[in-house]
Amino acid sequence: MPQRPGFEIPPRITPTDDDGYFEQMTKAIFQAGFSWQVVNDKWPNFRQAFDGFDVDRVAAYGPEDVDRLLSDPGIVRNGRKIEATIANAIQFQAIRREFGSFAGYLRSLDGLPYRERQKTLSRRFKNLGRTGTFVFLWCVNEEVPDWEDR
Repeated sequence: MPQRPGFEIPPRITPTDDDGYFEQMTKAIFQAGFSWQVVNDKWPNFRQAFDGFDVDRVAAYGPEDVDRLLSDPGIVRNGRKIEATIANAIQFQAIRREFGSFAGYLRSLDGLPYRERQKTLSRRFKNLGRTGTFVFLWCVNEEVPDWEDR
């Protein structure tokens, strides 16, 4: 990922479990269209508000949790992204049942060209657009094309 003025390259990590992948995906979604610095500064609050990004806990959130999150000044209060986070946790559960883990799901996409992987992920997960997919895959240490080629 090229360095641009005012843009900090996100760190690359390989999550150790589904909750780690879920957190990185959620961060990529919340950063899309917002100041990355604002999201980064608030990220400890996001971890607390979303129960440490425990997939099963977030998947069980109901309307009262959405209301709680929408009133939490410690996070970015975007209703579409909050609801997408809950829906995506449910998708993570389905992936776990089908592939054993999110890492197993990613390995099932290994033979696809990047654009197909990107489209597959964007179709499966809410609010994970083209740029968000690129950032997510970059952050979880997956192979991505050069920024200009995406």
